[in-house]
Amino acid sequence: MRGGRLELQGLRRSFGGVVATDNVSLDFPAGTLSAIIGPNGAGKTTLFHLISGRIRPDAGRVLLDGEDITGLERQEIVRRGIGRAFQVANLFPSFTVSESLAAAILTHEGRTASLFRAFPPMDVATRAAEVMELCGLSALAGVQARHLSHGDQKLLDIALALALDPKVLLLDEPTAGMGPEERWRMIERVHRLWEARRMTLVFIEHDMDIVFRIAETVRVLRYGAVLAQGTPEEVRRNPAVIEAYLGAEHALEGTAP
Repeated sequence: MRGGRLELQGLRRSFGGVVATDNVSLDFPAGTLSAIIGPNGAGKTTLFHLISGRIRPDAGRVLLDGEDITGLERQEIVRRGIGRAFQVANLFPSFTVSESLAAAILTHEGRTASLFRAFPPMDVATRAAEVMELCGLSALAGVQARHLSHGDQKLLDIALALALDPKVLLLDEPTAGMGPEERWRMIERVHRLWEARRMTLVFIEHDMDIVFRIAETVRVLRYGAVLAQGTPEEVRRNPAVIEAYLGAEHALEGTAP
């Protein structure tokens, strides 16, 4: 499935007296790769919650390919094409990698009766195998999710979302908790997945070297509002972004080799 166009129009959300998302309007063209950055508390994860239906906005709209999906139930939003990584360790701790993928596909398609069969239907097994191959998890097909390394659990998170053929994939800090080498391996894998599937991919990341290395477009949030957006080079040189978040060293440094 190719990517879909994601549009955010005037999204607002408050928690008590705190404005978490302040009139955010952004356009993510189909098939693009975008990063969202900003200081802690800038509203990045709240924005993902609003897009994926985990919480509802006080005002504004979320559109997918021109269709208003604001306020739909989370499962319906997934069916329309918005994918977000699962928390595997909480959902399927005793399931193997292949079982986890099959369970996600069957649940998504409303074929829950097949969950109790000894073997998944052939079409589901084939899709699970294809996603494992794409994500580099084939050798771990028989390993329980709870026994995977942190990095491989993150890959399984992404694989579960990919198994549902999303038009838009949201990744919230896919490299969090990883060492330097593992972080680069993960982000290179994410980039290859995007090139292979060409879904619209939006990721949150604090590592600026990673952001400036792979993102086509960077959006910067501050206090819940859009501070700036543009190419990595434009954002790197933006005085407001340098002052609010990056610091002068990131404006002057090149990307990681």
